[in-house]
Amino acid sequence: MNKQHTQAEWAERARAVLPAGGFGNFDPSIVIREGRGSRVWDEDGKEYVDYLIGSGPMLLGHGHPEVLDAVFEQLPKGQTFFANNVLGIELAEEICRAVPCAEQLRYVSSGGEADMYAMRLARAFTGRDKIVKFEGGYHGMSAEAQMSLAPSRRENFPQAVPDSAGIPQSVADEMLIAPFNDFDYIRSLLAEYEGQIAGLIVEPLQRIIPPAPGFLELLREECTRYGIVLIFDEVVTGFRFAYGGAQEHYFVTPDLCTLGKVIGGGFPLAATVGRADIMGHFDKAAVGEEGWLMQLGTLSGNPVAAAAGLKSLEILRRDGQYARLRELGDRVGGMIRDALEPTGIPYRIVGDATLFEVVFTAQDARDYRAVQAADAGRAKLWNDALRHHGIFKSPGKTYPSLALTEDDLAVTLEAIQSAAAAIEAKA
Repeated sequence: MNKQHTQAEWAERARAVLPAGGFGNFDPSIVIREGRGSRVWDEDGKEYVDYLIGSGPMLLGHGHPEVLDAVFEQLPKGQTFFANNVLGIELAEEICRAVPCAEQLRYVSSGGEADMYAMRLARAFTGRDKIVKFEGGYHGMSAEAQMSLAPSRRENFPQAVPDSAGIPQSVADEMLIAPFNDFDYIRSLLAEYEGQIAGLIVEPLQRIIPPAPGFLELLREECTRYGIVLIFDEVVTGFRFAYGGAQEHYFVTPDLCTLGKVIGGGFPLAATVGRADIMGHFDKAAVGEEGWLMQLGTLSGNPVAAAAGLKSLEILRRDGQYARLRELGDRVGGMIRDALEPTGIPYRIVGDATLFEVVFTAQDARDYRAVQAADAGRAKLWNDALRHHGIFKSPGKTYPSLALTEDDLAVTLEAIQSAAAAIEAKA
């Protein structure tokens, strides 16, 4: 680490070697030096309470001592093997015990890969081509996932709108897009394309938008009716909503799900998970050459990531962990309500106690378009003020972690009150 450089200088160096100056879509002007527990420090030494937590995986906080011990125990024994390893097998066993739909799994290195293989499995299993996804739903960076994620133009459903250059029209032709939480539309869509749809992929909590009561149950019922593989993208919600994920929380079991973030304990690890008869398409001996889905990855099932994941899940199984996580989220939500309610400014806290965001709108935020119609200017002012007052978060999500302390909550309260005052002053 070269401490003589300021954060601005590091950002300038990044722009020379990284397209758009960053690793992805997060603000490249922030360069993080260190994370410990619930806090992170940038290269200028500014300290933040962390509600980004690596975009979700650091549910236990940064550098949890038990997770580090597990990692350091494995490192001298080898970083990666490509072959099977005991820790990867044990983690797979634990995931299959925990997750309702899990009979078998296949490891990959990112949630986007897991989603890609889940959609491909649905096609292999059914012999059909079309995939249904919901407008605004995020499922990684594959060509299929980049359909109507954040469309710059609105087409009539179910037409897919590519959100990236470099995607052939032929991919869009096999994707069907639906509005989230629209019961009548999804019924009619699945009936209209009967016999053509391989899979339906959905985030049980779409970004921050909760499913309307009965919506996930409807998807389960209709997918069963038409022989469609129901895929829950639980990369975000898995082991966050509950130990068994959103499918445990909502009491709806899909055919496949995808996991990531928490299961790697902060290391790159994800998995496609589900029914053994569908997962069997990864086994050439079971399904034959024509039905076989080839999958491999250099770092899949990495033992260091598996060690971190196993220890993380062990900690999450302990009594009271999920009750405490929800209590922390509820307390932060209560702070937001107490600060914004007196201003009279329309807002909604959208999401779940374990993952939520403030949306500045008076209407019910039940789908992508409703959230997009909210006041973006107020949202930016809110997020800028929070960061100025020591809160590190995504512009679109707030992730509580189990590492939060009373001191962190005191900083959070002060920042929220300051952000609400800034918005009221501009009203």
